[in-house]
Amino acid sequence: MSTVLLKDVTKIWPDGTVAVNHVSLDVEDGEFLVLLGPSGCGKSTILRMIAGLEDPSEGDILLNGDPVLELAPRDRSIAMVFQDFALYPHMTVNDNIGFPLRLSGMETNNRLERVGDVASALGIGDVLGRKPSQLSGGQRQRVAMGRAIVRRPGLFLMDEPLSNLDSGLRAELRAEITGLTRELGVTTMYVTHDQAEALTMADRVAIMRKGILQDVGTPTQVYGRPATLYVAAFLGSPRMNLLEASVYVHLDQYVALNLGDQALYLPWNDIRARAVAHYHGERIVVGMRAEALTPVSPDVQGDILRGRIRYLEHHGHESLAYLDIGATAIVVDEMGTGKPDPEPNGAFRRFGSTLQKLAGRGTAASTATVQAPEERASVLDPGRHHRRPAELAVRLAPYPAVSPGHPLAVAVRMDMLHFFDERGDRIDVGWR
Repeated sequence: MSTVLLKDVTKIWPDGTVAVNHVSLDVEDGEFLVLLGPSGCGKSTILRMIAGLEDPSEGDILLNGDPVLELAPRDRSIAMVFQDFALYPHMTVNDNIGFPLRLSGMETNNRLERVGDVASALGIGDVLGRKPSQLSGGQRQRVAMGRAIVRRPGLFLMDEPLSNLDSGLRAELRAEITGLTRELGVTTMYVTHDQAEALTMADRVAIMRKGILQDVGTPTQVYGRPATLYVAAFLGSPRMNLLEASVYVHLDQYVALNLGDQALYLPWNDIRARAVAHYHGERIVVGMRAEALTPVSPDVQGDILRGRIRYLEHHGHESLAYLDIGATAIVVDEMGTGKPDPEPNGAFRRFGSTLQKLAGRGTAASTATVQAPEERASVLDPGRHHRRPAELAVRLAPYPAVSPGHPLAVAVRMDMLHFFDERGDRIDVGWR
């Protein structure tokens, strides 16, 4: 059993590239924590530093409360499963799984018994005499897991172990890995870029971007209350609709959110209205997921957005309509490398007075979010976000009797809206 604590860990490569930027993170005993993010965000580097395959440039790593930076990888009671399986091609399955036990000097009979038990649990007991080249991808992955499990380590590190498998087998092994690690009670850190894996398997999810920890929480928390604009855009299918809104306060009545040609009204008795009201006369980002939007009759009144269908996507079990409502969308580039901004002044214009007000507001932020100052200052740099006409994703029944150009009205669940400031931080009252 193990606990893991990263204290302000940074990794800078020799060429000056910052792979991991001041990340602090804790993993509880027996917890299944998933590191989620796009390729190149630093999640595998974190795993390698915990395993001892890389040394951090700054910070400290503790296992069970003890610093381990001076310990060799073999002394850390860690087992790692790699993306490419890393099996010995000249050895049988039996020898591959039992290799760590042979190195430790375990007697042959005891070793064979333990290998047999692990192989049976993983459903590969009938292929112990085969070589890796004679196995399917799923079987090879089970062998790699068996080699890690047989050592009975205190900590599993899994680096995208399912990314080379087809979707059906990934779903099957997701359930097997989750069930097995929970049955064994072993602390597990699992790296993936697949949000379905993260939200399905994890006790908690830690979301990374360009080496910076963006958010940490249960799958329900990071999906339902994303800490940053990036997390909101990254999680969910279809992606969250992110719209630029101008804020106007009608004191003791409501807060108007002007979305281009239309508006939504946040009641003054909504606890979030007071937080959003601080941005009177400014622009913020309003996020709404497809599940917050319900098609209604055109003559219905209330919190309604109206537009015309720009195009349709059919997914068999449902159709997605993309609605032009005359608003402006904020598009978050996944890697943060940016795309050309159609407007020379950027997605938002940053005035000195606005920045001063923002600095003094003290809006609520997640204690789990660790961001470097330069990252926060650059959120609105030109190219980081760019503007385009909003295409509001709305869920419809399969193959509906509508077509592009058809008018559509949708009711908006105001309690499901998300609000973000110019820095990309969540605007909210309190936190989780």
